[in-house]
Amino acid sequence: MSKTASATARLLQELLRFPTVNPPGETAALAEFLRGQFAPLGAEIDLIKAPRENGPTHFIARLRGDGSKRPVLLAAHSDVVPVERDRWSVDPFGGVIRDGYVLGRGAMDYKGGLAVFARAVMMLAENRVPLARDVIFLSEGDEESGPHNTRWLAEQAWDRIDCEFALNEGGWIFVDGAGTPRQVNITTRDKNTIVLRLRARGAPTHSAWPGVASRTAIGRLVTALAKLVATEPAPMMTDLTRGYFAALSRTTEGPIAEDFHTLATSEDEEAGGAAGQRIFEMGAYPNLWHALMRNTCSITMLQGGIKENVIPGSAEAKLNIRLLPGQGLDDATAYVRAVIQDDTIEIDAPAFSSLDEARENVHARTNRPASSTDTDLYRALKSHAERIWPQAEVTPALFEAGTDALAWRMRGVPVYGIYPYPVDNETMVRMHGNDERIGIDSLDQGTEWVYRVLVEVAGR
Repeated sequence: MSKTASATARLLQELLRFPTVNPPGETAALAEFLRGQFAPLGAEIDLIKAPRENGPTHFIARLRGDGSKRPVLLAAHSDVVPVERDRWSVDPFGGVIRDGYVLGRGAMDYKGGLAVFARAVMMLAENRVPLARDVIFLSEGDEESGPHNTRWLAEQAWDRIDCEFALNEGGWIFVDGAGTPRQVNITTRDKNTIVLRLRARGAPTHSAWPGVASRTAIGRLVTALAKLVATEPAPMMTDLTRGYFAALSRTTEGPIAEDFHTLATSEDEEAGGAAGQRIFEMGAYPNLWHALMRNTCSITMLQGGIKENVIPGSAEAKLNIRLLPGQGLDDATAYVRAVIQDDTIEIDAPAFSSLDEARENVHARTNRPASSTDTDLYRALKSHAERIWPQAEVTPALFEAGTDALAWRMRGVPVYGIYPYPVDNETMVRMHGNDERIGIDSLDQGTEWVYRVLVEVAGR
């Protein structure tokens, strides 16, 4: 593995040194830095500031083509999630290189992708590649928290980000035990996200008089949450995930390949469940594959109590639920109700004024079709991935989370998601965790991939 910083790695180091934690998601300084990178190359620059204090600034750079084809867009978010500083071995905003990896918050999600996309577009200008279509680079803010994300940006300035097709974050590049890329996943659809809030109520009183503890607000909530922790949503296969696991059955060696084949082909729920469990226990990317088999329900926030000697009158928890295509709000609430078996606990969706509004929002998102694989951009992604990683199979895939691709997909624009660098599971699980990192060699391979794709798709 290379231990010296390449151009992409050096750019990533600079990007990591901007602490763009969301909230608040302030990205103006990073946007100005990008202006300094792109403007000398002749790119047209737009900065669009969200109307909130210390909020995001969206950066847009456009390389002009001759207009004979519609634009291609590359979008990557520059905001990042918070850190637990005391659990990092390096400064999370220092852009440190160690043992051939760049470490820092956002190294993988998604400033690494931002650096790859930016360098690929900059190389077009540096190499004076004649363009048949405009190439638009978007450094977007507010992906991690909202509400001034790309959906807001599209409402404000669609003419600046309209395109024939787009790249965003999404599919992973899997490697085998020797580090050789074996499967390149290009996401054509995302899971949908809904945050539910559970609220339990009880009589507030002195902590010396709890009565029946399970009847207190915290007692009711903890009982409900314990049931959710002990229960796992059942596996559900979609056409997209069946194709994905079929590809894994061909690119994976050993007994687990048969389990992938079972998941992809079997209609027997018991056989599929057993295969899924073995994959979770023995697979190279167990958490990812577990998430792609089902809806997921994660308890992410708890709130309750005002003082250690007061039994509070209410307590609440937030559940981050990721839904497979075709699943809606009612599926999520019905699952939670069936598991907790407590009608006294209130359920709402705090991001919306009512469950009806939330239901309409989820319905609008979940009914978007997968992006077509019959486009010049998908074909170029596939063909150049096969040249760079000849031992890998390329397949369309479902993304296990949500992205800002929705702004384009809801307008009928095909979007393809990639994490444009090969990663092993040890690196993948650091995403949103501690000592997040990405390999320098992986960054360079991804930059070469995206650059070749742009030359084919946008060049004259």
